[in-house]
Amino acid sequence: MINKLLKTFWFLVLTSWLSVQAQSAGDYQLGSGDTIKITVFGQADLSIETLLDDSGKIEYPFLGQIQATGKTLTQLQQDILAGLKGDYLVNPNVSVTIIEYRPFFIDGEVKQPGGYPFQPGLTVSKAAALAGGFTERASLSKIFIVRSNDPEQASVNVTANALVQPGDIITVRQSYF
Repeated sequence: MINKLLKTFWFLVLTSWLSVQAQSAGDYQLGSGDTIKITVFGQADLSIETLLDDSGKIEYPFLGQIQATGKTLTQLQQDILAGLKGDYLVNPNVSVTIIEYRPFFIDGEVKQPGGYPFQPGLTVSKAAALAGGFTERASLSKIFIVRSNDPEQASVNVTANALVQPGDIITVRQSYF
């Protein structure tokens, strides 16, 4: 009975983790600071792991430079597939995965401000916990995020339950009471 409960529990944990992964990876746009792995099954010389730099381009065997930043994993996968199909391979099987997301940054009224590795499902509260927690002067109603994908870089007031994205800058302001 306990074994069955444990199996059910771990199944639920795994499926919820996979849904968060799929949700975050499906529409996630790559940016500088992300580390990705490109795998072409059966072709070890075409499988690479690379850090996206500020140029946003990667150097890929046979295809040269490919623009990666601003694209989803699926879009980059399709670009590589289209480039390899025909001239180099008959029916390539390409996979693009994120090895490590670019960091997020948190400053203001947290104990250890700085940059921290992003994790899917990260909220402002969890981000603050990574930074040592809120200080005693922190105002939970004055938390602002500048989204890395916002071209205007607008500072938006959010709650402690707001989801954090890679590259975001979180500022926790001081409470006056």
